[in-house]
Amino acid sequence: MQADPSLSVPKTDDAAAVSSSIGRGDWISLAERFQALVSVAESITSCREPEELFRRLAGELQRVVTFDFLGLALYEPERGVTRPQVLDTASMVFTPRPEAPVEETPAGWVIETQRPLIVADTSAETRWPRVMTTIRQHSVASFCLLPLTTARRPLGALGFGRRERTTYAPADVEFLAEVAKLVAVALENALNFDDAQAMHRQLAAERDHLRLLLDVTNALVSNLDLSDLTAVVSSSLQRAIPHEYTALALHCEPDSADLVVHAAAFKSGKSSAHEGRRLPIASSPGGVVFTTRRTRVFGEQDLKSPRFAEATAPAREMGIRAICCVPLVVGHRALGTLNVGSVEQDAFTAEAVAVFEEVGRQVAMAVANAMAFREIAQLKDKLAEERLYLESEIRTEHPFEEIIGDSPALRHALHQVEVVAPTDSTVLLLGETGTGKELLARATHDRSARRERTFVKLNCAAIPSGLLESELFGHEKGAFTGAIAQKVGRFQVADGGTIFLDEVGEIPLELQPKLLRVLQEQEFERIGGTKTIKVDVRIVAATNRDLARMVEEQRFRDDLYYRLNVFPIEVPPLRERPEDIPALVRSFVRRLARPMNREVEVIPRETLEALCRYPWPGNVRELANLIERAMILSRGRTLEVPLDELARRRPDVAHGNGGTTLQGVERAHIVRALEQANWVLGGPRGAAARLGMKRTTLQSLMKRLGIAKPA
Repeated sequence: MQADPSLSVPKTDDAAAVSSSIGRGDWISLAERFQALVSVAESITSCREPEELFRRLAGELQRVVTFDFLGLALYEPERGVTRPQVLDTASMVFTPRPEAPVEETPAGWVIETQRPLIVADTSAETRWPRVMTTIRQHSVASFCLLPLTTARRPLGALGFGRRERTTYAPADVEFLAEVAKLVAVALENALNFDDAQAMHRQLAAERDHLRLLLDVTNALVSNLDLSDLTAVVSSSLQRAIPHEYTALALHCEPDSADLVVHAAAFKSGKSSAHEGRRLPIASSPGGVVFTTRRTRVFGEQDLKSPRFAEATAPAREMGIRAICCVPLVVGHRALGTLNVGSVEQDAFTAEAVAVFEEVGRQVAMAVANAMAFREIAQLKDKLAEERLYLESEIRTEHPFEEIIGDSPALRHALHQVEVVAPTDSTVLLLGETGTGKELLARATHDRSARRERTFVKLNCAAIPSGLLESELFGHEKGAFTGAIAQKVGRFQVADGGTIFLDEVGEIPLELQPKLLRVLQEQEFERIGGTKTIKVDVRIVAATNRDLARMVEEQRFRDDLYYRLNVFPIEVPPLRERPEDIPALVRSFVRRLARPMNREVEVIPRETLEALCRYPWPGNVRELANLIERAMILSRGRTLEVPLDELARRRPDVAHGNGGTTLQGVERAHIVRALEQANWVLGGPRGAAARLGMKRTTLQSLMKRLGIAKPA
C-alpha cells in the first residue's frame, strides 16, 4: 500500500525526535499479525457496547501495535457531525470529546475521502486548527486515522495516537486498515443491537400504553357504578403512572356553581371521606379546567395560591404537590373533570398528561352512559312486574330464581345441579313432560364457567328428521335442493357455551353416530362440506322417554346412551312435590295479572287444597294452563279455578290410579303411598313424608276417605 501524498509526514531534519517507525512493524512477522487479526475478530464478535468493544480491541492490539490512545469518531449523517471519544490505554478510561461538523475535523476528512490519514507531527499540522489545538492539549504528538465503513454505510473513523512523534510504515497502515474492517462490522452489530434495544423499549412502551387503554376500556364497559369505575381506572393508571389519588368531579346540577366529587380512589383508602365534597368552579383547579375545557397541571405553588388554597387544603394535607385535571367532554357538553394527584412535584410529564387525556376521553363516555343509566334506573319500579317475563332469559347470580318450590324432591334435584354445574360433564335430565327440564338445563349453564357464552336450545322432536341434521350441524350452499346459502348449525353457534337438546330420544338412529362423534371428539362436518369444524360445547340433554328400554329395543344406540348418561338428574313430577303447588299458583297469578288486566288477590284455601290433591299428569305445564284458564274466568279479586274439570279428567289412565273422580284419585294416591311405606305413617320413610304432609293431616285424610290398614 503506497502512502497518500496528502498525508502529513515528519520533517527529515527533525528525525532525532521521531521514532524510526511505529516501533514493531519491522520485526513483527506476517504470521503474528494474522494471528492478531484472528484474536481481534474472536474478541470483538460478541461485543454489544462500543466502549466494551474498544477496550477489548486495545487489549488485543497492544501486543502487536504500539499506541497510547485509541480514538473513535461516530458519524451522524443526518446532523452532519462526528461524535469523538478517546480511550487512554494507560487508564483504560473513555473520554468523550465535543461533537463537531464533519468538515472541521480530521475524522470528517477520512469519512468523506474513505482514505487513511497519517499525522506524524501534530505541531506541524495546520488543517483543522480548532480540533488540532485540542489534540495537542491532550499530549497527542502523532496519530493515524482509518475509515470505519461497511457495505451498508460509513460509521465513522478509527484512530491510533502516540505521545511521541512517529511515522507509520505502509505495512503498519495496511495492517491497521484490516483491523478497521473488523471493527466496522463489530461496531455496526453493536449499533444495530442498540437500535434494536431502543426499538424494543419503544414497542414495549407502546404495548404498555395500549394495554392500559384496553384495561381502562374493559373497565368502563363493565362498570356503570362511578365508584367502581374510578377505582378500576385508578388501578390501571397506577401501573403506568404512580399517583396518590384519582377523583371524579361532576357538574350534575345545571344551575350549580360547584363540581361534586362523585367518586374517588386513594392509595391510603380514604376515598369515602372525600366523596360528596363540593368544589367551587371559580376557585378550584378542577373548576378552572371545567370552564376552559383544557387539561392543566397545577404545581405546588399553584395549590398554595390564595385562589385555590381553600379548595386544595385537604389534598395538601395529604402531601399532594401536583394535580393534573382533565376535562370530561362529550360532544358540546362538559360533564366534569378527572383529577389525578401526586406527592411528586414533577410526576406529570408531557407523556403522562397525554395518557390522562386519552383516558379522560374514554371516562367521559362512560360517565355519560352512567348518568343516562341512572335516569333509566329511576323508572325500574314501573317495570318491576314486567321482569317476570324476562327472567328466563336474564342471567343472574341466582340461576334457580325461576324455579319455584322448596320440596325435598325439588331440593334434591337442584342440589345435583349445583354439584355438576361447575364441571363440563354431560348432563341428562330425566322426567315427565312439563316438569321444567329446560329450567334446570339453563340453571346448569348459568352456574358453570360457560355462563358468559351462548346457551342454545333445540327441541329434537319439533323439527322434521330430514332437517334435524342441518339444524344441528349446518350445511354448505348447494348441499341439497333448497340450500341456497351456507347455514351455521346449532353446535357451532354454541361454541364455548352450552347446547340443550330437549327430547333427545327423538333423534333418528341414522343421525345418532354423528351426535356421538361430537360428544367424543368435539368435531363435525356440515352437510355437503369436507372441512372438519372443531367446537368446545357442553351438552345438556333431556328426555321423557325410557332411554334404557329404547336401547334394549334397539331404537337408541347404546354407546350414545352411555355418553349422554354421564350425570343423570331425575326431575320430580309435580305429584311428588304437592307442597310446591301453592307457591306455583301464586307465581302464575302474579305473572298473568298484568297482561290480562286482572287484579286477583285472593286464592281460596279450598282451591289450593284441591289442587294439591290432584296428581297432575301434565305436571307444571298443566298447572300453568289451568291457572291461565282460571285467570280468564275470574272477574273479581278471587281466583276462580274450574275444579270440576279436574274431576272429569282421567289421570288414572296415565298413571295407573284406581279412581275416576277427584276423591277416588286422591284415595288411590294415598293408599299407594301407604303400601310403599308398609303402612308406616310417620318418620322420614313414612307415608306422610312421601306425600309431603304432616302425619296428623294424613290421619285426618285417611279417616275422611275411609282408609284403614288391611287386617
